[in-house]
Amino acid sequence: MPEGPVSGPTTLQVLRSLETGPRGLTEEEADARLARHGPNVLPTRRRVSWPLRFVRGLRDPFTAVLFCLGLVSAGMGAWGTTSVITVLVAVSCALRATGEHRADRAMTALRDLVPTTATVLRRPSATDERPSPRELPVDELVPGDVIRLAPGDVIPADAQVLGATALSVTEAPLTGESSPTGKHPWTTPKGRDPAPADSPRPHLCYQGSSVTAGSGTAVVTATGRHTRFAATHTPRRRPARAFDRSVHGISWILIRFMLLTPPLVLMADAALRGRGLETLPFAVAVAVGLTPEMLPVVVTTCLARGAAHLSRTHGVIVRRLPALHDLGAMDVLCVDKTGTLTQDRPRVDRGLDAAGRDAPEVLHWAAVNAWWTLQLADLPAPDALDEAILAAAAPDEDALTRYDGVAALPFDPVRRLATAVVTRPGAGLGVHTLVVKGAVENVLELCALPDEERARLHARAARHAAEGLRLLAVATADRPARLTRHALRTSHTPHTGHARHAAWTPADVHTLTFRGFVTFSDALAPAAGPALRALADRGVTVKILTGDHPGTAARACRDLGLPVAPDAVRTAADIDALPPAELAGLAELAELAHRTTVFADCTPDHKARVVAALRAHGHTTGFLGDGVNDLPALHTADVALAPHDAVPVAREAADVVLPSPTNHAPDPADTPAPRAAANGLAAIDHAVTAGRGSGANIATYLRITLSSNLGNVMAMLTAGLLLPFLPMLPAQVLAQNLCFDAAQLAFAYERPAATALRRPTTLRPRAFLRLITGFGVLNAVADLATFAVLALAAPGPTGTEDESLFHSGWFTENLLTQALAMLLLRTTYATATRPKATRAKASRPKATRARTAATPVTRGAMALAAAGILIPLTPLGPPLGMTALPLLYYALLALVLILYATALLTLRARFADQP
Repeated sequence: MPEGPVSGPTTLQVLRSLETGPRGLTEEEADARLARHGPNVLPTRRRVSWPLRFVRGLRDPFTAVLFCLGLVSAGMGAWGTTSVITVLVAVSCALRATGEHRADRAMTALRDLVPTTATVLRRPSATDERPSPRELPVDELVPGDVIRLAPGDVIPADAQVLGATALSVTEAPLTGESSPTGKHPWTTPKGRDPAPADSPRPHLCYQGSSVTAGSGTAVVTATGRHTRFAATHTPRRRPARAFDRSVHGISWILIRFMLLTPPLVLMADAALRGRGLETLPFAVAVAVGLTPEMLPVVVTTCLARGAAHLSRTHGVIVRRLPALHDLGAMDVLCVDKTGTLTQDRPRVDRGLDAAGRDAPEVLHWAAVNAWWTLQLADLPAPDALDEAILAAAAPDEDALTRYDGVAALPFDPVRRLATAVVTRPGAGLGVHTLVVKGAVENVLELCALPDEERARLHARAARHAAEGLRLLAVATADRPARLTRHALRTSHTPHTGHARHAAWTPADVHTLTFRGFVTFSDALAPAAGPALRALADRGVTVKILTGDHPGTAARACRDLGLPVAPDAVRTAADIDALPPAELAGLAELAELAHRTTVFADCTPDHKARVVAALRAHGHTTGFLGDGVNDLPALHTADVALAPHDAVPVAREAADVVLPSPTNHAPDPADTPAPRAAANGLAAIDHAVTAGRGSGANIATYLRITLSSNLGNVMAMLTAGLLLPFLPMLPAQVLAQNLCFDAAQLAFAYERPAATALRRPTTLRPRAFLRLITGFGVLNAVADLATFAVLALAAPGPTGTEDESLFHSGWFTENLLTQALAMLLLRTTYATATRPKATRAKASRPKATRARTAATPVTRGAMALAAAGILIPLTPLGPPLGMTALPLLYYALLALVLILYATALLTLRARFADQP
């Protein structure tokens, strides 16, 4: 139901429009409305089946390029190449579909853990006068149902309050405002103009908010897609993320090379050698040789293994596999304050007297009020502020029980104060003490103070609020006892307060003596401080985007040890002052966001604008949010994160779901029992580490395979112009690629070095092109040097008369240089400083140390080198057109390999800062 102004429909008018009453609906009426309005569920994305996920895997650029090459190979009749490519495409799509399908199953398990019932008043039939409360699934609620609300309940649908007792609701998931909002039945403001349409609605409760204190009843006004949330937070198309941009950039580089290579080969051979279309299979083989056939499998395996490790070990669910790479590339993380850095509950800072000095007695009076209000007003649970006061006064609990409770006037959202009437120890029955606490302006208005003193106290309270503290004012007053006749007869019994309660009204609360202030700060999340420091050590900058007051957000950052300069705190007004994005305002906002640590007073749109500006500035940006108000920013970020206990729609929008503060729901497909899960921000550090590990392995694989392939293509093109025969037969190209691809699968299982995890891992296409070009040229030079070695070692006047010998020599050299590149260009513990666990014990047997150093890539490179040497000598050689090589060739080749390794290490040092 759309909101109207406060002077809109009354409670009676709403009940009439919904054709219901305070007793609720009958079962027959509810069934008819359920058929008419549909279930009370929000529009969600349809669950994608495994076969459809498999087919969608073909949309990956690398997989699509490989699939197109397979079609070309099939058209050329190269069935061996076609078969290999088809198998690799199928394996890649299956791995991705399986990983994302398992993440969906884990999300389904999470949804099953969330309570999905509500207490509803229903009557069996129209003749039954008394309704009976029932627990019903929330998806069976219909407009007109009357529901009961209690502390901890999540509001299941939009509703209007019918009755309330100290009812407070937190709307942080909707608005980002952490302070609870008092709710009460509709009332007409006396002597006031109607409120504007966008003013707060204390008589309305919205789906997704939750009850923090008090109790009440409400009538459901809208369900499902007609709720406020569904109407204002429709899913939006998400922009391309960091992984998508990197993959598309590198894919287009490969596509350009592959489209240019076959025509160049054909034209060069036609011009210099007079060959025609008979070289077309070789041209296609060269294009296939340039393509990293194993890339989709290696990338998907790296990401799937990292996601499975996070789910099994840390309770982190990666719903979209490329998001793991984006986590590794993330250099800016934007977070909301409430529920992320803080626990969404206050804690007592201290008690202050009128002069601003520490005053424990002020906290004592506040505790007396909270204790006896809770005892006498029959509240189901204390609100958040009272709970914090009682926790701080726990050592003084015996002193609280020495008072005698007389009556209580619970917190009134309109008057914004609560009053407890007690008898002080030793004061006798003749004097009652009113203990009042509440909002500063409301309590000061009731105190007997000179105007100057009241203004001074208001100014002091404003200074504390600017420092990020929340304040309650405390006042007392002594009054003559008001004992009824019944109370006098039963004065020897414990004071229940029932007879006396009627004797005290809000009109008696006046001419108070001001005692002081109780200040509150947000309770910090225990893991937030260490997590922020860990992220800073990994080069991730944290920015706070919150709807809270600037002082509150800045204080939370200071308490957590996050340095915040005075000019690094901005508000939504600073964002609104910039020009629109289409008028170059995006660049200005990006510059402002780069300098700012805290953006306060933010609406959901402000958060999304800041995230978009940071991305436009070249940052890989993550956003951690848990509420409906965070949805626009979650959709805008490169990687969206949400905790397990986020509202369902935020969890559905997230790419990565983090464990809740107390527990986590492991992936049901994982059989081993998970270890203790990290929570919230602490789990992000583990996720970033896993993402960087996967990203480092992918980058290493790309660096090695693309440079090797490019060098081979350059050498083959040159050799095709110099030799009277094809430098390598299509079958030999296929055999070489199969050997290299099988060895490179080891990169998916390699453990990156600690140095590779200290900074974001980003695949930048232009920098990557420079890198692979440099290594590719070096590889081509080594290949061309092999031509000279073959000319010296082979019999005949020119050394090129024996075609099979030439093919064998180049085949062996290619695999040996590729094995060297795998060993020397990797980033693993074998080439970095080993951790303490692997370097401390010099007394270990040599065999044990050797096994520790034999990483998957080491074993893969050794197998590749063995294949290069042995295949020409085995029975596989002749069918592939190869023969045994003379010993002189191996001696000269060793010299070439030594020079190649030296140059490779030199060039690696030059490109040390590249991906």
